Amino acid sequence: MVLSIVIVNYNVKYFLKQCLSSVYESDRRLTDGKELELDVWVVDNDSVDGSVDMVQQDFPEVHVIANKENIGFARANNQALARCTGERLLLLNPDTVVERDTLVRCTDFMKQHPDCGGLTVKMVDGSGRYLPESKRGFPTPETSFYKISGLIHLFPHHRRIAAYYMGHLPEDEVNEIEILPGAFLMFSRQVYEKNGGLDESYFMYGEDIDYSWRIKLAGWKNYYLPTTHIIHYKGESTKKGSMNYVYTFYNAMSIFVKRYFTGHGARMFSLLLHVAIWLRAAMAWAKRAAQRVAVPVTDFLFAYGGFLLLKHVWEHFKGVGPDYYPTEYTALVIPLYILILMCSSWLHGGYDRPVRTGRIVRGMAIGLLLLLAFYSLLDESQRYSRMLLLIGSAWTLASTLIIRVVLSLCHVKGYALHARKRGSVIAVGSPEQTERLRTLYTSMGIPTENLVTTGDSSSRHLQDLIRIEHAEEVVFCGQDIRHTIELMAQLRTTGVDYKIAPAAGDYVIGSENILSPDELYLTDLDTISTDTCRRTKRMFDLGSALLLLLFFPVLLWFQENKGRYFADCLKVLSGRLTWVGYTGRCGVFSPSALLPNAASDLQERLMLRYMRHYSTATDFAILIRNLKRL
Repeated sequence: MVLSIVIVNYNVKYFLKQCLSSVYESDRRLTDGKELELDVWVVDNDSVDGSVDMVQQDFPEVHVIANKENIGFARANNQALARCTGERLLLLNPDTVVERDTLVRCTDFMKQHPDCGGLTVKMVDGSGRYLPESKRGFPTPETSFYKISGLIHLFPHHRRIAAYYMGHLPEDEVNEIEILPGAFLMFSRQVYEKNGGLDESYFMYGEDIDYSWRIKLAGWKNYYLPTTHIIHYKGESTKKGSMNYVYTFYNAMSIFVKRYFTGHGARMFSLLLHVAIWLRAAMAWAKRAAQRVAVPVTDFLFAYGGFLLLKHVWEHFKGVGPDYYPTEYTALVIPLYILILMCSSWLHGGYDRPVRTGRIVRGMAIGLLLLLAFYSLLDESQRYSRMLLLIGSAWTLASTLIIRVVLSLCHVKGYALHARKRGSVIAVGSPEQTERLRTLYTSMGIPTENLVTTGDSSSRHLQDLIRIEHAEEVVFCGQDIRHTIELMAQLRTTGVDYKIAPAAGDYVIGSENILSPDELYLTDLDTISTDTCRRTKRMFDLGSALLLLLFFPVLLWFQENKGRYFADCLKVLSGRLTWVGYTGRCGVFSPSALLPNAASDLQERLMLRYMRHYSTATDFAILIRNLKRL
């Protein structure tokens, strides 16, 4: 009995490594006594994180197809399916972990149910929470509207409203379902021979819906088997409010509608989907925009109110009438004062999170100096009151800090003024495994004084330990995967994060992050990706591009390639390029332009140093040195 497993990978090396480890650590003995042979294929869609080298080195028995471009999910799966030999075929996501008995239970179930064409299992996320996409219904116009509009979340168990996730069916009961998730989609060789591979019209999203429905149309049944689990780390982590998601998802659903609906129904379905998806995207965009501007708008309103109050108090103190200051002072000058102070604070990181009061104070102090310098250059008739400017600026700073204190007291994420005491980390495993984790954390510079170790992995013991130690994280060290997933599901209400440290390997993997020496090293180097560095780099690009365009009548004569001068300036001005590029960001020049004849290893070190110790002075030096080469 051969089971062929196809995994399509794209830049998730550590997830893939853990997935393959769980597959090869699986039980192989079927109920009839036969051995389950595995035929595993990894199709890599042009990853740049070393995934292919890792598979070839650590899993030499795996068949690898290394594409030179990202050809999409459906086409990549078809490449391997055409070469598989198994009686059963399994499409498996790289960000999954299977239990020891998952593969044999599924194989046995399909053998015992000849009408089973497709099969999936119960999925939980990295925190042990059940993922409702484990079982899905056919996306009729009504069902799709309830899902995309968000109404499904208000009635998660209603037969009609929650039909997209078949919410009326118990999550722990074997049932026939309509749509199988692409994260774990097992089907028989007969299904593949009759239906062929996935429809390559879908680049991403929709191909699992299409294939599941084709299984049913061909006369087989799709089943949901909750007696075994898998971890699916990503789950529904896709940003569904993004325009890219909207376009990709709507395109996939449009293909599906055209294929399985006809006439007036297809047009109505397409219209409903179009309205619902874009409405959902617009609402998500509006929510993110509101969250982004809520604090600056609040700062402005409090500062403006304070300025007006101070104006009235100052007029009373000076003994002048309430109309002493003209309308343009309150309508234009005061808002301009506040905007300059806030912009200066923003440029100095005052609106970055986590919040730092020093950045706010420094930014507004510099903004006040700029205001005073500008004030001194004005005509006497336009100087309204230096004292009001000083007191109003002080109030703007004070109100801004008060707002931060309120946000901190309300525990708004990113606005804590005092570092929260780090909770304990519970390491579950043998003494050897937990000590290995302690050594790994130490090598990565992660404090271990709050690391609590235990060899008792019972649910009751861990629940008590989490409560007593105020733990915020539990790491399972080299544990049996089945036991680990069961524990995560049982402890899902504790609110802690769960990670897995494989018995072999120098990494710890969780739902949203990976801890390894390589990943940590790269993160430490990538200081250029911080908000402050990106902002200052962008300001330098804008300012220098404008100056180069302003002085083009003189500088153009000295250019080696005059045709590129305007093109480079305009590309930098629009944000398509930066003057000095780095890993992940295209530029006109690179850090190696400081030493153009240096060896390749020295150029790599220059790049790493540039990313770790970024400053606008370096960008300025590179730009000046290469000014003739624009």
